[in-house]
Amino acid sequence: MARHSALRNWLEYAAAASVVGSLRAAPRPAAERLARLYTRLLDVALPRLRRVAMRNLALAMPEKTAAEHRAITAGVFDSIARLLVAVSKFPGIRRENVSRWVRCEGLEHVEAARRAGRGVLFATAHLGNWELSAFAHALLAEPIHIVVRPLDNPLIDRLLQRRRTLSGNCVIEKRDFARAILKALQANQAVGILIDQNANPDQGVFVDFFGVPACAGMGFAKIAARSGAAVIPGFALWSKEEKRYVLRFYPPVEIGGSPEEDTRRIERQLEAVIREHPDQWLWIHRRWKTRPPGEPPIY
Repeated sequence: MARHSALRNWLEYAAAASVVGSLRAAPRPAAERLARLYTRLLDVALPRLRRVAMRNLALAMPEKTAAEHRAITAGVFDSIARLLVAVSKFPGIRRENVSRWVRCEGLEHVEAARRAGRGVLFATAHLGNWELSAFAHALLAEPIHIVVRPLDNPLIDRLLQRRRTLSGNCVIEKRDFARAILKALQANQAVGILIDQNANPDQGVFVDFFGVPACAGMGFAKIAARSGAAVIPGFALWSKEEKRYVLRFYPPVEIGGSPEEDTRRIERQLEAVIREHPDQWLWIHRRWKTRPPGEPPIY
């Protein structure tokens, strides 16, 4: 984790707290407009984000035109805006009003896994509203454990952690996660883990992701095989028609015991869902940063 000066941390925190405070105070329609303004400013202030997204889309979806790539990228920033609004409104989202924000689909897969008694591993991603998916699950069903990487700024990290736990969820930090995850699974509890980030070669395996080799961490698959927990993909996906999210759970992914093959199988499922909702995935992440030996850098 990078160390920044105390002054920088406080300035960043002040900006983040102002954004969160303004979105929480505004009525939802006004907050959504304001959040889109904030993400447009982010787009202008950090042009590398859009460059990364366009590079990723050119690699992953070469069949689409540059105009389509730009439209998907614009959708990514709109998706981030919706996420910001939801996180800012967490203190006001409760069991009695959560249906205004999200509805569940496929919960029977989770219930069947819980009856099996070996815990549930939610394979999720920076797709749709990953913060709301965990928050809402605690209200619609029961609290879960969520694995997170602490943010570089400890002040903003504490701000976000307070909101993540408001509905009863527990946070597991990535730096010491394996033991805590296995303990939760042994108690037949559920754990949510983001599986779509770039991994280092010593921790991952190269998988075919949108036709391009991508290094994916094998830790998730190893824990699944060791624990016997059900692996259930789940994502909170925005529905334009309903003007709310659909927290969709998919049938369990088969885990055969080979970390390499299990990881490839999980990533194929993720790719299929992203293809259905391309403007809701975080294309601004340098997903293909780690390259196979001998290949030149992509970014």
